Amino acid sequence: MAKLYFNYSTMNAGKSTVLLQASHNYIERGMQTYLMTARLDTRAGQGRIASRIGIGDVADTFAPGENLFTKIARRLDAEPCACVFIDEAQFLEEEQVWQLARAVDDLGVPIMCYGLRVDFQGKLFPGSATLLALADEMREVRTICHCGRKATMVVRKDADGRVVQAGDQVQVGGNDRYVSLCRKHWREAMDDAEPDLLI
Repeated sequence: MAKLYFNYSTMNAGKSTVLLQASHNYIERGMQTYLMTARLDTRAGQGRIASRIGIGDVADTFAPGENLFTKIARRLDAEPCACVFIDEAQFLEEEQVWQLARAVDDLGVPIMCYGLRVDFQGKLFPGSATLLALADEMREVRTICHCGRKATMVVRKDADGRVVQAGDQVQVGGNDRYVSLCRKHWREAMDDAEPDLLI
């Protein structure tokens, strides 16, 4: 039975590597896959999913307002597809996640989404929030903070390496811009302390 999967983590946990390996496993067994990534993320080139360890593959792209149910249905009509893989799933719109759920239910194709859970301010991305609500299965791709604890948060840095505490939720970047931290060290970096109680 087809399912909607959400594989989430912080930055630099290896989500794209896991996605590419899973797609390769299908291809190795003679099955085709359909890869998609956010059009706005051009770090590896337009329409390309790439990993920090050097592997990559071409992918279709999705943009705001695009109907992903229709896009997947057209792909399935053109040729067989065993699984759909979506990278940078945090950039999906709420309605697009519903379209993916409908594609799983009505078209019978498994869809595996990979993305960030929270932004640099500790807030859920709309796409991630909807995936957390609708996914049949969720898996955490783990990475670690510099202290050795599990990293669950991420900070954004400016060009001079200073932590940024405000700004747009979406700003594409990699190791040059983002650092994954445990909640304790994220709070320290964001100057988040419990305010003194008024007496």
